[in-house]
Amino acid sequence: MNGRQQQIKKMLDSAGEVHLQDLRKVFSDMSEMTLRRDLSFLENEGFAIRTHGGAVSTNKVDLHDGQENEYSKRAKEGVVAKTGIAAKAVRFIEKGRSIYLDAGSTVMGLAKLIEGEGCTFVTSAVNTALKISSTAHSVMLLGGAVNKNTLSCSGPDALLMMDALNIDVAIMSASGFSLDRGFTISNRYECLLKQKILAKAKKIIMLMDSSKIDKDLTFTFASLEDIDFWVCDSNPGEEIFKKCQEFEVELI
Repeated sequence: MNGRQQQIKKMLDSAGEVHLQDLRKVFSDMSEMTLRRDLSFLENEGFAIRTHGGAVSTNKVDLHDGQENEYSKRAKEGVVAKTGIAAKAVRFIEKGRSIYLDAGSTVMGLAKLIEGEGCTFVTSAVNTALKISSTAHSVMLLGGAVNKNTLSCSGPDALLMMDALNIDVAIMSASGFSLDRGFTISNRYECLLKQKILAKAKKIIMLMDSSKIDKDLTFTFASLEDIDFWVCDSNPGEEIFKKCQEFEVELI
């Protein structure tokens, strides 16, 4: 991180957000393209979420006592693995499709690579909706209660909205996986939403890195037989590989 990027990060930490027009005044000798690259760098490092015309700090939504929020922590973990998964998953963004993008830092990595023209996107993630709204043909953000640790919306309102929507491709995330418990997360309402999406989608792609294997959280929303593809950063192990073959899940 160079000195200018460090200064922009301090501005983000202090104000919670920055705008390009203000950065151009502060760094008058820098081009707008350079400043955009600085914001992209800070986003890739997990410090910021790009918006149209600037960025917001991932610490803007804090836990009590000023602790770093959980989304910000996860965004900074396993960046190389998440970037690799995102690069492999781009192939599933097909023109003319209705595509659901789940909440989570791994799917957010994919959102950064999406140009999205000709696609209709549905997402429960506030940050993902902001990221793709400038390039996507159509973006629909599900309503409901916002989970400040995942930056996602869920609850009865989100489920009701999903009743009226058709999904061709669902790109999903999970907090843990084991052969005994399947794909798991810690929030009940998000679990119900994920189950609704899986029931409606024609094709289901799971994005999950190997660090989450053999971790069980409170709520199971899917098993291997419910998905079509699993995009991972490395071989998940022989036992899981065989189970994927048994349920005709393609490992990528």
